[in-house]
Amino acid sequence: MPRAHRETHRTERIGWLRAAVLGANDGIVSTASLVVGVAAASTGRNEVLVAGVAGLVAGAMSMAAGEYVSVSSQADTEQADLTRERTELATMPEFELNELTEIYVKRGLEPALAQQVAAQLMANDALTAHARDELGISEVTTARPVQAAFASAATFAVGAALPLLVVLLAPETGLVYTVSITSLIFLALLGVLAARAGGAPVLKAALRVTFWGALAMGLTAAVGALFGTVV
Repeated sequence: MPRAHRETHRTERIGWLRAAVLGANDGIVSTASLVVGVAAASTGRNEVLVAGVAGLVAGAMSMAAGEYVSVSSQADTEQADLTRERTELATMPEFELNELTEIYVKRGLEPALAQQVAAQLMANDALTAHARDELGISEVTTARPVQAAFASAATFAVGAALPLLVVLLAPETGLVYTVSITSLIFLALLGVLAARAGGAPVLKAALRVTFWGALAMGLTAAVGALFGTVV
């Protein structure tokens, strides 16, 4: 019998791809918006850079903490469900066998075959079978808090560094427009990369991130210009 090759599926990337795209997107949008708002208040390059760097550090830590807490809550829920399932398998094995059999019948198997499949899977690894088919928990979708936290913080910092690099290199005059335009380009590229990695429509992803980025920068620029004029 020929050895089956292992296929690579895009769903295996869901965990790190979500955290990476979210982190980079937030890094660009929040830092660019902050920079544009401060620059619109007619402050100098140094003040804009200080505000941007502070936003980078605070944002990266906030992303890491937020992802860790959020994904840890998911992991806690998964562990609670697995603990309960482990107890039920130990105390009510026949009930759990019937439960798994019913799941396979609903998926299209004949009752006799469904019971045979359920029995064989439970004999091999009952908890894994119930976790996957009853609870929807698998190796691909399981929560990984530390991985998500590091991915979010790192990608946020990378995304935030892009508009700061523009501030550092671009002429001080017209800084608001330069940062806004380049940041929208960065966001569009990020949308394209994320869409390609996830197999999603490229144009839709690029338009989605650039729209919200433009809205955020436009609002902060207006606030910065208003308060800069008042002060």
